[in-house]
Amino acid sequence: MNEVRTSEILETIEMIDKECLDIRTITMGISLLDCADSDIHRSCEKIEKKILRLAKDLVKTGEEISLTYGIPVVNKRISVTPIALLCAVSGGDPVEYALTLEKCARELNIDFIGGYSALVQKGFSAGDRELIESIPRALAATEHICASVNVGSTKAGINMDAVKMMGRIVRECAELTAERDSLGAAKLVVLCNAPEDNPFMAGAFHGVGEPDAEIHVGVSGPGVVRAVLAKADKTLPLNEIAELVKRTAFKITRMGQLVGSVASQKLGVPAGIVDLSLAPTPAEGDSVAEILEEMGLESCGAYGTTACLALLNDAVKKGGVMAAQAVGGLSGSFIPVSEDAGMIRAVKRGTLTLEKLEAMTAVCSVGLDMVIVPGDTPAEILSGVIADEAAIGMVNLKTTAVRIIPAIGKTEGEHVNFGGLLGEGDVMHINRTGNAVLISRGGRIPSPMQALKN
Repeated sequence: MNEVRTSEILETIEMIDKECLDIRTITMGISLLDCADSDIHRSCEKIEKKILRLAKDLVKTGEEISLTYGIPVVNKRISVTPIALLCAVSGGDPVEYALTLEKCARELNIDFIGGYSALVQKGFSAGDRELIESIPRALAATEHICASVNVGSTKAGINMDAVKMMGRIVRECAELTAERDSLGAAKLVVLCNAPEDNPFMAGAFHGVGEPDAEIHVGVSGPGVVRAVLAKADKTLPLNEIAELVKRTAFKITRMGQLVGSVASQKLGVPAGIVDLSLAPTPAEGDSVAEILEEMGLESCGAYGTTACLALLNDAVKKGGVMAAQAVGGLSGSFIPVSEDAGMIRAVKRGTLTLEKLEAMTAVCSVGLDMVIVPGDTPAEILSGVIADEAAIGMVNLKTTAVRIIPAIGKTEGEHVNFGGLLGEGDVMHINRTGNAVLISRGGRIPSPMQALKN
């Protein structure tokens, strides 16, 4: 393995001190396949023992790395095998698994556990329906658990029965946590082409093709890229802007590679991937929207926004891939509305709409993320949003996702505050034109010609 020298990150000190650069997450992926048992209580006991054994030093390691290298490690997280796979063996109420994972999270003092998940892109197998139906109760009863459901892929097409189901499940998550601004829906994401090694919540799970345990790192740094572009000549051609982003992404990712290597050695767990995604926060200056505006837009959402985002996403990947031994996860630029101060302002101005966001998801790293809509939005409208995003992902051979929050009791223009990294934002307008007949059809949208690559 090539050693990463400490000297390689010294030039990032200013980025850390002044430009919001951090390691967004160290995520330990843990396989729970060997914890499957026909008795759900025994299965939960095995899960607790395994997670506590492997991750007992995860938080301490993150803190030690922060102190040693001066690099903030913001979140320490765990992703596990999709719990629906264990439900297929054990039966019983899946919420018992959620409560076991929550107990582990509290004991380890980690931020989130992802993997309360089901993969149903081609249909439902044993355990899938039970897990999905339990998601609203599981998220209402826990604080640290994140759920995800993969409803489509380029190879399989889109499971429209699952899409119909998920519109209802999103609403139920919001309703059961209405007193907390419908926070439950903010911890649920519906995906197409979900990656098995994603360190970012809420879509993280430990895929069946992964090893028994591994360490993934998610870097951040939109503030650093914004600062670099802010200093650039306003007449600089866009190809040179792309070059600046590439060079900056290399430096940011090199730091992530160092952290992943050190964490792997300290924890005795193989290193997994570095996710190159620029992940914004509500902090001023730490915004993907502001990067796009530095390229020459008056406001995020103006015509040209999608082109700027395409340039950014591509340059981040090109710069980062040379700096890491293994790149994975989502790797690009997140555009979560409530987690990005620039996006929040653009929504307030009226320049950023759901329709424009959907166009942007064709070129960003994920999809419609942390979008707040009126609390009375019907389930079939939510399902329609999910179907459209899944179609973009399926046809374009990319990951897309929907994390949408119908804020119960709130109407368009009202404000919602989730706190922490989940941020805050205004309730957005959503098109309510009827689609109930379409969603009620169910069935499956067949895979596109792009899938025939064998």
